[in-house]
Amino acid sequence: MEKVIDEKKQGTTLAIEPKKDNSRKLFIESYGCQMNFSDSEIVASILAKEGFNTTNKLEDADLVLVNTCSIRDKAEQTVRKRLEKYNAVKRINPKMKVGVLGCMAERLKEKFLEEEKIVDLVVGPDAYKDLPNLIDEVEEGRNAVNVILSKQETYGDVSPVRLQSNGVSALVSITRGCDNMCTFCVVPFTRGRERSRDPQSILEEVNDLAERGFKEITLLGQNVDSYLWYGGGLKKDFIKATEIQKATAVGFSDLLEMVAKAQPKMRIRFSTSNPQDMTLDVIRTTAKYRNICNHIHLPVQSGSNRILNKMNRLHTRVEYFELIDNIRKIIPNCGISQDMIIGFPTETEEDHQDTLSLMEHVKYDFGFMYAYSERPGTMAGRKFEDDIPEKVKKRRLQEVIDLQQKHSHYRTQMHLGKIEEVLIEKESKKSDLHWSGRNSQSTTVVFPKENYKVGDFVNVKILDCTTATLIGEPVGYSDNN
Repeated sequence: MEKVIDEKKQGTTLAIEPKKDNSRKLFIESYGCQMNFSDSEIVASILAKEGFNTTNKLEDADLVLVNTCSIRDKAEQTVRKRLEKYNAVKRINPKMKVGVLGCMAERLKEKFLEEEKIVDLVVGPDAYKDLPNLIDEVEEGRNAVNVILSKQETYGDVSPVRLQSNGVSALVSITRGCDNMCTFCVVPFTRGRERSRDPQSILEEVNDLAERGFKEITLLGQNVDSYLWYGGGLKKDFIKATEIQKATAVGFSDLLEMVAKAQPKMRIRFSTSNPQDMTLDVIRTTAKYRNICNHIHLPVQSGSNRILNKMNRLHTRVEYFELIDNIRKIIPNCGISQDMIIGFPTETEEDHQDTLSLMEHVKYDFGFMYAYSERPGTMAGRKFEDDIPEKVKKRRLQEVIDLQQKHSHYRTQMHLGKIEEVLIEKESKKSDLHWSGRNSQSTTVVFPKENYKVGDFVNVKILDCTTATLIGEPVGYSDNN
């Protein structure tokens, strides 16, 4: 669950500027975490070279791809419903081919072809470069599957297209896979072991984005803090590296500093962090550079040591508190957000109260909270009985959500009266007279449009707030433009 799933973005269709010589049409829809949305950009880039332009009209598509998530049962059921919709369109357009990408493809493999008769190809997260060959197979009348996990693939040599057509924010993937065998999580089995991308290719991508006018990047990985480049290969094999490789290795705080120095006018975010891997170096580097945003997403999952141990989380409650206290000390105005799983097997009322008391200590700015759902293929799915009644899960989850809302309001109120730099991202959903953007802490800020435009850095005086949004008035451009 080391992933932030933005419910508002689920099912987003990728549409990019068409190339005039491309004649085939690709409809690609994404579900799940930011990694999946980033992967869809990589896929679109690969297929653009194969003659495909994107379309957001399903009926026009020659090829339909759905990039899937396995983190929760709800995500998988949503994908199955979408496949039913594709099936209805395919009856009208029998030449249309349908493929499943991502974690659900990796988890189910060939079963997908048997269970979902509509599916023509199944492609795991490490096999996207093989898509041209797989599409050729399908067009010759054969089903195609490639779910081989790689020890090397980072897609560092693929320049992704960009989902955000406003040209303001971009995701830059720095790692793939995960070595943390959390018992609730399927990621190590669907995305493979952890490996990091060459820092030079990351810098080249960031510099290219800056040249193209992007104002903000998010360094992205299942667990960014454990980024480690020593010339390529799996992180677990670092112990076998030569002395020179070890001496010249680049860790996450090194990478963060390199990117911050390379583009001092560009905002830098990173996600997702893991408490066991976050070091003081990363916190100090974040504090040192103005362009690194003061926001850390730090999933805790539970406030109970017993449940943390059962989840195979390699941090304790006390260690987590120490980390939070260090963040508060080194970056006093840092926004901190969480992931929380409620109702994990054997969770007692005492465990639940431990979670609530941890939240009271931290007072997160915002969070992503879910009731536990058993995932096939995980250690928890194999070894633990899902023994917490749904009614109890719902009640506990609601208590966590209610407390988080209280804390979110407490945190937004702390911004009142302050002047804060906001990067304009889009028009406000509630008013076409207002802009919407985020401050350094990743809190949404809305303010009157006046003469500003998307992509501007604006100083905004915060006058009012809700539990999730700051409301203000612009007082001028920031010196970051």
